[in-house]
Amino acid sequence: MSNDTVPSALSAPSWMSREAKVEWRRVMPGLVRRRILTVSDLGTLENYCTAIGQVRQIQRRLQELGGIDLQLMRLQNQTMATARQHAAEIGLTPVSRSRPTIRDSEDDDDSLLDQ
Repeated sequence: MSNDTVPSALSAPSWMSREAKVEWRRVMPGLVRRRILTVSDLGTLENYCTAIGQVRQIQRRLQELGGIDLQLMRLQNQTMATARQHAAEIGLTPVSRSRPTIRDSEDDDDSLLDQ
């Protein structure tokens, strides 16, 4: 575990939308439990939650309109792609969770660099 690993679930930033805060509260406990979220990752987590919040807001707006709004749909697709990229960076996708993690040097007795 890195020295700057986030030790416990932090509250969502106050500036986030309601939808983004909901996502923060949904994913934060799992990230902390897996001990992969570092202090330097918090900006990426904020961006991910903000993007997910925007996707949900756009979807709600599309439902309110009751029709097809191509501009909103394009914006939603772009925002979904952004959220997916951030999710992969912080280990929230199945593929990113299956990748090996970097181990601490204390736990790495078999390192080839030590020979």
